Amino acid sequence: MKINFLKVLRNFKIDLKIKELNIYFSNLKNTKKFLIILLLVTLFPTKTLSAEILQINSSNNILVGDQNRNLTIKLFCVSVKDDDEQYAISLLKKEFPRGSKVKIKPFGFSENTLTAKVTNIKGTKDMSDLLISQNLTNEDCLN
Repeated sequence: MKINFLKVLRNFKIDLKIKELNIYFSNLKNTKKFLIILLLVTLFPTKTLSAEILQINSSNNILVGDQNRNLTIKLFCVSVKDDDEQYAISLLKKEFPRGSKVKIKPFGFSENTLTAKVTNIKGTKDMSDLLISQNLTNEDCLN
């Protein structure tokens, strides 16, 4: 009887160790899967959808849209003189043609119009800075 009991006990200990190892390796497999997925997401991000210029009606009435909504934008810190309005519109249309991908940096919202800075997707051109550099407007901020 003693021998059988010791054999059973030894086999039980071995079974316990094997189960512990199986749990350890299954956790390790899950960790590996998680790390692989994390690497794939950070190294190969999905395509992001950006906003694009739909229409430039005036220097302070720009229609921008993404895949499911349209926004009317008033440029931040811009107040174009009436004499220069047509030139400002043609300049904006030339530098930001219809369909141009843009980034929007919002500063406020009033009367269903978003006040924002609008830059091209690379961040190299800003609509407000373009108008200021051409002396079509003065910086009209409260900052």
